[in-house]
Order: sequence, then structure tokens, then C-alpha cells
Amino acid sequence: MLKIKNVSKIYRKGQQIIKAIDHVTLDIPQGDFVALTGPSGSGKSSLLLMLGGMLSPTEGEVWIEGESLYDLNADQRARVRQKKIGFVFQTFNLIPYLSAMQNVQVPLLLVGLDEEAQQKRAQALLERVGLGDRLDHKPAELSVGQQQRVALARMLANDPSVILADEPTGNLDPDMSAHVMQFLTELNQEGRTIVLVTHDRQVAQQAKRMLTIEQVHSLA
Repeated sequence: MLKIKNVSKIYRKGQQIIKAIDHVTLDIPQGDFVALTGPSGSGKSSLLLMLGGMLSPTEGEVWIEGESLYDLNADQRARVRQKKIGFVFQTFNLIPYLSAMQNVQVPLLLVGLDEEAQQKRAQALLERVGLGDRLDHKPAELSVGQQQRVALARMLANDPSVILADEPTGNLDPDMSAHVMQFLTELNQEGRTIVLVTHDRQVAQQAKRMLTIEQVHSLA
């Protein structure tokens, strides 16, 4: 399903060279639920972005469902993301001037779904996350937990087979964090592959397996 082969990522800042990821190889089979933990700055988010086709490795290969992501051009990678990958971020990335419904419709608009079909799917997804009575509310009119639920609904818009989540519980209270993890577990039970980045080991322990970056550049 997902495969990273001998991947490294080097950042250059002036004369300084920072090796964020150093020759990592990782296989994630279909239906797996992997939590990636480790200290800040250890390369967790960089690894997630490379899996999602949004950050080219300095060397090595990244595969999704048998397709080498970085042998594709930018437009081809964008189509893979639209068809196969759902993203969840700590900061939610909701568009502030759009309603909850419209935020969820954005990925559906980008793939050319007609307006009626967009609205029907967006409403169904918001109802699934418990926001059927908040369809017309903008992000500023929603609580932090409700904003994260809109982000979860939007992530599901194109029915992705892979979910990449970067600190999805980082801004949430314990109750809402538990709700998000329960939801991700349900999605995994439906057959979706999930890779979760978190600094919280209690959150990580709810995945099927946990990979810890003990030191910068090394996976254990």
C-alpha cells in the first residue's frame, strides 16, 4: 500500500545542512494503522508530507498502491492525492469565509462533482461527525472541537483509501481527542490505511503499531 525505500531529506539554510530524514525504509500494508512519534524536529511531519506527495525526498522512493509518487509530475501527484489520500492537520486549515458545508464541498468541487451531489455528500459527512445542525456555520462560529470535526468530514469527501493525520488531537481537550481517535479507529476498521503523527504516546498507543523516532534520523 505505502512504501518508503531508502528515503532521505536534506534541508539547506545558508551554509548549514540539516538532514531531517536519513535513509528510512518503511512498509505500511493496506488496512494498517501506524502512529509515528518522537521529539519535535525529528522528521515526523516531513515523512508524512512525503507519503502524501507534497514534499520531494532528497533521495529514495515513495510508493502508494504500486505507484512511485515522485516519478510523477506535479499534476499527476495532485490527482493521486485527490483520488486516494485524505489529510487531517492540527491547524484544521478551514477556509474562514466558507460555511462548514462549503468547506467540505471544496474537494468535491475540485474533482468536478456537480453542485447537488456536492451538497448531498457534504451534508451526509457532516451528519456523520455530528454536525448536521451546523451546516451553515463558519469556522469562527464553531468550537475548536467542531472545527476539527469539519476537517474530518472534509478529509473524507473523496472517500480516500489512505488517511494521513498530523497531530490531529494536538489542539483538543481529552474528551474531543478521544472522540477523534475513536473516529479514526472506525475509519481504519472500514479498511482505510492510516498514518498518524503525534507527540502523545497515549494517542499513539491506540494505533495498531507505533514507530518512535528515538533520536533525529533513526526509527525504532
